[in-house]
Amino acid sequence: MYQWRKFEFFEEKSGGKSSFPPEITGKVLCCSSGRGRILAGCDDGTVNLLDRGFKLIYGFQACAGSVLFLQQLKQRNFLVTVGEEEQMPSNLSSICLKVFDLDKMQSEGSSTTGPVCVQILRIFTNQFPEAKITSFSVLEEAPPILLISIGLDTGSIYCIKGDLTRERITRFSLQVEPSVETGDSSITGLGYRVDGQAVQLFSVTPSSVSLFSLHDNPPRRQTLDQIGCKANAVAMSDHLDLIVGRPEAVYFYEVDGRGPCWAFDGEKKFLGWFRGYLLCVIGDERGSRNSFNIYDLKNRLIAHSMVVGEVSHMLSEWGYIILIMSDKKILLIGEKDMESKLDMLFKKNLYTVAINLVQSQQADAVATAEVLRKYGDHLYGKQDYDEAMSQYIQTIGHLEPSYVIQKFLDAQRIYNLTNYLEQLHERGLASKDHTTLLLNCYTKLKDVEKLNKFIKGEDNVGDYRFDVETAIRVCRSAGYHEHAMYVAKKSERHEWYLKILLEDLSCYEEALQYIDSLEANQAGVTLKEYGKILIQHRPAETIGILMKLCTDAGESKGISFNDPHLSMMPSPMDFVNIFVHNPQALMEFLEKYVARVKDSPAQTEINNTLLELYLSNSLSFTSISHAKDGEDGNPKLKNSKDIATDSAKTKMKPNAESNDMTNTNDRQQRFQKGLSLLKSAWTSDMEQPMYDVDLAIILCEMNAFKDGLLFLYEKMKLYKEVIACYMQAHDHEGLIACCKKLGDLTQGGDPSLWGDVLKYFGELGEDCSKEVKEILAYVERDDVLPPIFVLQSLSKNPYLTLSVAKDYIARKLEQESKLIEDDRKSIEKYQEETSTMRKEIQELRTNAKIFQLSKCTACTFTLDLPAVHFMCMHSFHLRCLGDNEKECPECAPEYRAVLETKRNLEQNAKDQDLFFQQLKNSKDGFSVIADYFSKGILSKTSSENGGA
Repeated sequence: MYQWRKFEFFEEKSGGKSSFPPEITGKVLCCSSGRGRILAGCDDGTVNLLDRGFKLIYGFQACAGSVLFLQQLKQRNFLVTVGEEEQMPSNLSSICLKVFDLDKMQSEGSSTTGPVCVQILRIFTNQFPEAKITSFSVLEEAPPILLISIGLDTGSIYCIKGDLTRERITRFSLQVEPSVETGDSSITGLGYRVDGQAVQLFSVTPSSVSLFSLHDNPPRRQTLDQIGCKANAVAMSDHLDLIVGRPEAVYFYEVDGRGPCWAFDGEKKFLGWFRGYLLCVIGDERGSRNSFNIYDLKNRLIAHSMVVGEVSHMLSEWGYIILIMSDKKILLIGEKDMESKLDMLFKKNLYTVAINLVQSQQADAVATAEVLRKYGDHLYGKQDYDEAMSQYIQTIGHLEPSYVIQKFLDAQRIYNLTNYLEQLHERGLASKDHTTLLLNCYTKLKDVEKLNKFIKGEDNVGDYRFDVETAIRVCRSAGYHEHAMYVAKKSERHEWYLKILLEDLSCYEEALQYIDSLEANQAGVTLKEYGKILIQHRPAETIGILMKLCTDAGESKGISFNDPHLSMMPSPMDFVNIFVHNPQALMEFLEKYVARVKDSPAQTEINNTLLELYLSNSLSFTSISHAKDGEDGNPKLKNSKDIATDSAKTKMKPNAESNDMTNTNDRQQRFQKGLSLLKSAWTSDMEQPMYDVDLAIILCEMNAFKDGLLFLYEKMKLYKEVIACYMQAHDHEGLIACCKKLGDLTQGGDPSLWGDVLKYFGELGEDCSKEVKEILAYVERDDVLPPIFVLQSLSKNPYLTLSVAKDYIARKLEQESKLIEDDRKSIEKYQEETSTMRKEIQELRTNAKIFQLSKCTACTFTLDLPAVHFMCMHSFHLRCLGDNEKECPECAPEYRAVLETKRNLEQNAKDQDLFFQQLKNSKDGFSVIADYFSKGILSKTSSENGGA
């Protein structure tokens, strides 16, 4: 005790001026606290209730004599008192126990004022003889059940249990064996201990400490010690341990005997327990002054010490310790706040005490961390870095890590920093920067063992307490590729794993194997990212993985994407970008794919890409030759071969020529593949091709692929463009053959092509008599061109003589002469017929018509009246004609047919599309126009439009 530090963690409130109000005139014999009040029982039989300011709330007469004991219940607003009543008959005791309901006041008309007394019990009866009461205690088991224990100077304890308000009680007594030596067996203290359903009662005499187990029947007594104490030196702790104060020490008792013992000298006049503190009023043998001490047993310090006068009662209420002096003065002592206590300790550099204090008083974690931080700063200032770090580590989770890290960034303190960062990761509070810093510490220290433990010491991915990507990046930059790959593989960061394999270690085979082991979706993602490198160094193996990924089928047979499972696979077009530096590999990949998948959803895009590759003039083979020259993928091997002497360069010229020949042959093969693709992807039974026609035409034109252009123009019925290709290529034989094929109208061709061809030869500027004669033979046979056009076209070529077209012209003149003669005869015939018709019309207009027909034209019987005669010289009985018959039945059909033909011609004249269609399909367009004019259709239409 003498080595314990003293602090002023408590302070006196109210300036020591508080006292009982003057209205209380009697001597205070007993006190109790609870429910925010102080209750004082006096020798005049009154009980007075005081508020927080020690002002009298009210007082009432509890008994006729002195109030010996009282206790304020906690669960119910009841007050239990023990006091003296008026003189009773000699056979009855004057000591009574009363229960008051403080919530109910007596009515105004009653003789007394105060709360209602709900029960009065005689403590002593014939069965329980009267003795002096030395101690009193009440236990609220389960309201309204009470257990009241009354200690006597005879060593007996009278117990009353039950509902006192309804007199449903039981009485029993407990006997403490008196001390043989002193004979003093009065009960100086009582204390209840409740453990679940078990209720135990501590009893103290000047010479013993006993424990009664009240749940046993009968109650079982157990002697805990052969020493005791005087009255008021008994208390109960928060943990329901019995505290006994003797002049030499303070003893703690548990159910199994004596516990801790604290050697505090002096007579213990009062003992108490307050918020984990032990309260002692110790008498001074040399005078009347007493000392009041507050002990913090856990931290072994004196929290407060002061000199006081004669103390009569010690209570606690409102968070304060209340000392009632014998002269009715009141001392109010309160605990200082935690901040004030810590400031007091910090000024004396008592950081260990401060830490123990906040931990013992269960302060919040933030306050504890602040104390630990200050202690750590103190140790850091003393250059005790190891101990300082141990304090900082305890602040993890509450103190910003950067505060600690900045202090230990010096290279000489890297071990302490490493320890702190390890603890941060252990508790899952590390950020990416912390992970980076810790791994850098390991690499600086070259501590491979700790690095292995940090990286590989996890059972599964979910246990990682650091940022995975940061760990990979730091290990990779420090050259610890194995560790970086381990983390990447275990955390399924495939992109990082492959990045290390390919960019740092150049392990292409292992990278391909790793990709092949991944799921399809993940394999596709990684191939899109790293496929360029793999295609550059291992094209065949990479294409194999791509085929497996895009088809998932064997090479023995083709597959169809009608299968729902296959339709979910990635398209080969998703991986085109990885072939940017190796188009040859792309062509091989797409060819393999097309050979195995017949109707891919991306077939059009695939065909477009293949066409571009097939028709390209600059398809590079660099990657292929590079892969063959250096299988290890080292570009330096190829560069070293480029270094040669002048003589070596001379020897390489034939090789260059052979390479050019090889490239030319390969290009021709690709052109053949391109033409085959154009034809197979646009067959005769397909409305639209399986490629972009415009793109295909552009590719063919850019790369001078004549065969492809001819096929496309012919499929698109662009016949003039077809013959233009032959003209541009100066391929006369092919031109004439094309015209024979495409100029046949019966096969859906365009006869006007012959005119374009003839015009071409007329403007050629060279001798082409053979070709012209062949063309004239077809022109004459099919009669597709007028002779005048033929002569005009051929006349422009100075190399052509008249003999080329002499026979053609002669035959045409003969034909024309014959036609002219036929037309002349037809004209004379029509003129004669017209003259005859005009004469008939004139005769009908000027002369009478004599009808001499004697028979009816319809029935052939003799004609009689009434009869009808028509101008066409047909006669009929009136009865043989129909109703309202105004036309000759014999001539009407022919006349109506002529009118119908006329109406149709007039209607067709308005249909311009029909006119131009006939004009286009006719070999002689002039004859069509002449026919329209001859029937008066065009002239009539023109006149109508003009009139309109």
